[in-house]
Amino acid sequence: MVRSETRTKECDQLFLQKISGLNSAILRSRKDILLDDLEEAYKKSIKVESFFSFSDGKNVIFMYGVLLMVLLFVATPALVYLFEYILSTRCFLGMGYLSWEITRPISNCRHCSGLQAPIILPRNVTRDEFEPYAYSSQPIIVKGAALHWDAVKNLNYSFLKDIYQRVPGAIDSVIEDCQFLHFKSNFVTLREVFQRVRGEEPLDDGNEWYVGWNNCHPSIMKHIRKLYPYPPLPFLPEDAELSPTDFVFLGYDQGAIMHIDYIPRLMWQAQLRGHKAWSLNPTPECENACKSFSFEVEPGDILLLDTRIWYHETQIPKGEFSIAIQSEYG
Repeated sequence: MVRSETRTKECDQLFLQKISGLNSAILRSRKDILLDDLEEAYKKSIKVESFFSFSDGKNVIFMYGVLLMVLLFVATPALVYLFEYILSTRCFLGMGYLSWEITRPISNCRHCSGLQAPIILPRNVTRDEFEPYAYSSQPIIVKGAALHWDAVKNLNYSFLKDIYQRVPGAIDSVIEDCQFLHFKSNFVTLREVFQRVRGEEPLDDGNEWYVGWNNCHPSIMKHIRKLYPYPPLPFLPEDAELSPTDFVFLGYDQGAIMHIDYIPRLMWQAQLRGHKAWSLNPTPECENACKSFSFEVEPGDILLLDTRIWYHETQIPKGEFSIAIQSEYG
């Protein structure tokens, strides 16, 4: 009780001091302001101040509640849009690669231990000779195995642009049903590639480019597969399961950044035009047992690589155009 009365006296003294200060300052300029007016103004200021004061718990809770409601009202549509975008995007790199890397099976490193270069096999390698390497996940180059394909001579940028623009719905199928990879290029769709790229050369602004896509349109697949035998690799095991679709990779003076693929089978890629440099890195759990190395493929070479357990990067040499066909087996 005594403490409460002391507190009241202190507040009264503070009140009188503020009133006196205001009175002295304002009456010097305006003599029509009375002491009662100052007292009323100060009382109103005390009420406004107390509303925003953290000493009043109810007001603070109320303010936080209002702010939370405003934030929810503003943020909810943005969050909904973000989740819809992620779910509708075929390859959302940041989230996808992180989750895939976390869930990737740990490698036993037998595929890379002691290896410092790809295994080189001749173009006429037989099925029996290839069998020990078929599912070893070791990088293999079959030199010149595709040199006899019509695709080496006839599958070029003009051919692809022509058939995709002639076949109804072919370009749209890459957007709706297939997969388009722009890598470091600024292209968003295959349609934009055919609009901006005039030929096997850099863009009009001098920039290099590199893209890839899945040719899952039936008519396009039929056109392209006329240019190489099917099954394309006679040395694969007789019971090897082949992918129903292929990928096309092409570009000028560029390539793909270091990455790992999340595909169900091993990969093969036939280099049809130009050269391409490959750089391979082992997965983190194999860094002590295995080494990184680089190599180059030439027109007609077929590379077989388990891109699920080899980090890989590609680069087209300066001033060159490259085109390759890729598929899977397992």
